[in-house]
Amino acid sequence: MAVLERFPELRRPLSPDAALLEADRCLDCAGPFTSPPCTEACPAQVDVPRFIRELAAGATLDAAHTIYRENLLAGTCARVCPVEVLCQGACVLAHEGQKPIEIAALQRFATDAARAAGEPLRQRGPHADARVAVIGAGPAGLACAGELAAHGIEVTVFDEHSEIGGTVRTAIAPYRQVVDPLPAEREALEQLGVRFRLRTRLASRDEIEAFTADADAVFVAVGLGEDRALDCPGADLAGCWPSLEFIAELKHDRDVEVGEYVVVLGGGNTAIDVAREAIRLGARHVTLAYRRTRDEMPAYGFEVDEAAAEGVRFEWLAAPVALEGDGHVERVVFQQMALGEPGGDGRRSIEPVPCSYFRVPADTVVAALGQRPRTEVAEWFEGLTLERGRIVADPRTGRAGPFVYAGGDAVNGGSSVVQAVAEGKRAARAIEEALCAS
Repeated sequence: MAVLERFPELRRPLSPDAALLEADRCLDCAGPFTSPPCTEACPAQVDVPRFIRELAAGATLDAAHTIYRENLLAGTCARVCPVEVLCQGACVLAHEGQKPIEIAALQRFATDAARAAGEPLRQRGPHADARVAVIGAGPAGLACAGELAAHGIEVTVFDEHSEIGGTVRTAIAPYRQVVDPLPAEREALEQLGVRFRLRTRLASRDEIEAFTADADAVFVAVGLGEDRALDCPGADLAGCWPSLEFIAELKHDRDVEVGEYVVVLGGGNTAIDVAREAIRLGARHVTLAYRRTRDEMPAYGFEVDEAAAEGVRFEWLAAPVALEGDGHVERVVFQQMALGEPGGDGRRSIEPVPCSYFRVPADTVVAALGQRPRTEVAEWFEGLTLERGRIVADPRTGRAGPFVYAGGDAVNGGSSVVQAVAEGKRAARAIEEALCAS
């Protein structure tokens, strides 16, 4: 069996009949003076009740245009958004003890139909005498570029990779999205007027000045850097992977022999994804170890529950201190931890418990400890500053310096795709206002 065949989609597409039945369940709960909770919970502010009404009336392409009006990456978001804690989590039916509307599935149905029909994302507006350079072809950069192009502004997107998508392409679990619909979204953005300069690495002020000399503004959406390294003896043993490299292998349909025992280190959504991937790769014993308790875990609670239901075992308050093995990892040595007093950020510290070491067998270890910030960006632009490794940007406009704007993971430290889309939109509107008013 091919690698990707082991990763069927978690969210299967709806048939036309199923989509119609699901759309008919919506209560259309918005009032004349209140916003619907589902739209309020959507960072991109998609008018959910409206597009569902259009689906229920059989106007599928109208529904797609309603969605694209607010989210040009709606096809991708329909596959990867944590809707359980966003729009679907806010559905009034859920608060009545009923199954919430499958908003993501309906959004996918509408956008897939529009893609199959060759419908444009948006109509391009009148030409504006302004040029913007976007650095980074991840969700924030793509959303910003698309919004600007839709308003007639010339936009060029630079990215060091050969394809667009950023972490959606390389680091989103394959049971959520492999590649599609990114190629179609790129084509649609190009039809809007976005130009792409891929395989173009900008890594110094001189390079950026050379490539953006004719730009009236720059939007920085460089994301985060490499995985944080596992800093303990034995981390260089064969069988020990950084999480992004592990996921990238799977997304490129390359087999990873994980063995029977897999240990995942970390407590975020990527750690959960890796653990669930290991189950699908055939591991019989998958342990996810986290230094704190479940209450402090940054991963979404519903995903922790789903991982546990699939057979992932959790070790709480366990910190790795060494990896052991003869050339290849064979076990992980942990020390039990205890929660201490809250720090300045309100998060409780952890303290090692003396004489509390224990070992867990491992054929494969994956470290999902988060990504390093791209601190080098502070040297690229005059006036751009960092705080705890993140670009400091105005939360209303995304402005980060003179004619420099920023958004996405480089600003928020790592969030959802739809949050990156929202930040790209926010900056695009501020850039357009600043350039067209000048």
